[in-house]
Amino acid sequence: QVQLVESGGGLVQAGGSLRLSCAASIRTFGTYTMGWFRQAPGKEREFVAAINWNGGVTNYADSVTGRFAISRDNAKNTGYLQMNALKPEDTAVYYCATDYRRPWEAATTTTEYTYWGQGTQVTITS
Repeated sequence: QVQLVESGGGLVQAGGSLRLSCAASIRTFGTYTMGWFRQAPGKEREFVAAINWNGGVTNYADSVTGRFAISRDNAKNTGYLQMNALKPEDTAVYYCATDYRRPWEAATTTTEYTYWGQGTQVTITS
């Protein structure tokens, strides 16, 4: 069973930055694809960013392109989401997810991920 633990969320002012981390419980994390999603109150969970197994392929939602950066350190079994120029509309619970089925892809839909973390709250004030 794969466990993912997110950390790094918090309360920041608009224009600020946060760095989320996602620690995986498996040593084979480096063979999995990884993604970040978010869910605001009353809204569906939406794609934010994804990275393939070796970091060679990344995808971003249009709303975060140029502001967020996804990365991973396979030696540490950890993924990251650097978030800059934060806006109030970025407020949500952020979830990391991972999957083994198509590691060469940076998958962008929830159905392509098997394992999910519990989420970390990100709140941006104006």
